[in-house]
Amino acid sequence: MDRITRREFFKISAGAAVGVALLPRFLSSTEAKEITGPVIGVARGEKTKLVKAALDAIGGIDKFIKQGDRVCIKPNISFAANVDCGATTTPEITKQVVELCLDAGASKVIILDHTIQNPQLCVEKSKIEEALIDKKKVSLLTLTKERQFTEIEIPQGKELKSIKIAKAIQSADKLINLPTAKSHSATGVSLGIKNLMGLIWNRGHLHHVNLDKAIAELATVIKPDLTIVDATRALTEGGPGGPGKTVVLNKVIAGTDIVAVDSYTVGITQWYKRSFTGTSVKSIVAAFELRLGEINTAKMTIKQVKA
Repeated sequence: MDRITRREFFKISAGAAVGVALLPRFLSSTEAKEITGPVIGVARGEKTKLVKAALDAIGGIDKFIKQGDRVCIKPNISFAANVDCGATTTPEITKQVVELCLDAGASKVIILDHTIQNPQLCVEKSKIEEALIDKKKVSLLTLTKERQFTEIEIPQGKELKSIKIAKAIQSADKLINLPTAKSHSATGVSLGIKNLMGLIWNRGHLHHVNLDKAIAELATVIKPDLTIVDATRALTEGGPGGPGKTVVLNKVIAGTDIVAVDSYTVGITQWYKRSFTGTSVKSIVAAFELRLGEINTAKMTIKQVKA
């Protein structure tokens, strides 16, 4: 059966939940038989080569981006914070993702976020404009107006029955989730699942319900084709806005399973001077319980490479 497009998914999401596409989506039948769980690419080393190395470990950018694709990239630029503190995705990593998408034939790349703080200051402080390497094909969209969003139902939602999500991702062929690895005062950590909040209009509403369950439910209707975590440095204390304790890791973690990527990333460093696993983070557990992915790292295929 043909895989539904992103546009088709949003058209039918109000009527029925769509099953989670895990790893057979981009692997040959032979490869799928050899691998029993989601594949995670983990690159470390030379910062300028991290994204390509991580993606090559899971099949390469050409497995995900096709000629003519319209691609949305969702970094975290929600805070007007010093880019080195770890509160925002680094422009270097965002730029690498943009370059790879264009090399794979993307016709349009849109970098977007609904920032928490003043959007102009967030853009300036995050230096995200460094990733706008081709002004004809790459654009930056700060989501500041309600008309930029449209409401959809959440069939599996209990905390959220419906939500207004960015129109741009509904018309895109591919969505790449590009969070930074950081701590968070309300959810413990902010990684791939939490980063999806920057694609909705009334993000404050989620703080008036069970936040951990709500962001997991959000992931049932916003499904990135790729999640790539910028772990070049991690804000291990003082998140989400910083300043706080920042640890240099020089890593990028990539995969199609957002739960697996988050669960693995939790274990790469200490948070608040303590070690955690995916099962320690309520939002990751909630997403796992919604069958959005794998939480047990022992059931994942971890491909570690040096860039």
